[in-house]
Amino acid sequence: MRGRAARTQRTRAAIVAAHADLIGEGDLRPTGERIAERAGVSRRALWLHFAEMEALFEATAAEVLGRQDRAFRPVDPSLDLASRIDLFCRQRTTLLESIAPFARASQLREPYSPALRDYHRRHVRRVVEEIGVLFADELGRAAPAARARLVAALAAATTWGSWSVLRDDLGLSHQRSRAVMVSTMTALLDTPPKENR
Repeated sequence: MRGRAARTQRTRAAIVAAHADLIGEGDLRPTGERIAERAGVSRRALWLHFAEMEALFEATAAEVLGRQDRAFRPVDPSLDLASRIDLFCRQRTTLLESIAPFARASQLREPYSPALRDYHRRHVRRVVEEIGVLFADELGRAAPAARARLVAALAAATTWGSWSVLRDDLGLSHQRSRAVMVSTMTALLDTPPKENR
């Protein structure tokens, strides 16, 4: 029984890896046939393990989130503001660039996929939490309502939507896009708002 469970786990992992690899290579809507071929399994095995594409997308999203977790290195909150912004933006932009194909593929399915919408929200919540820890001193100088707006602005500036505008719509290079992110964060954090309106 244990051997069968291990084989099942290996097959599922191979299918998820194949799906993630195809998307990572730019195939944003890989067919079951292409996924099965890349995974080295039959189409029957693919549908046996993932009866519908939603389940496969959910498993792939979990894998991508896991990769992000493994790549994450916390920035030291005791560093000066400029260094924290620089290191945070370097890590954010590297991560955003690495997940770009997955984000684009998810955008095609998110309107119909509760699982993908949930993973998207979880990703944004993680960014919000990181901002709260890393820039606690600066955020602490703002009144509560202003602080909430500032966190929202920082999260908006450092998540996929903004990165997509910089890279895809404006056609900026990775380096120039990161410079825009650094400038935006610096402008927001250098003089955090104090008003309560």
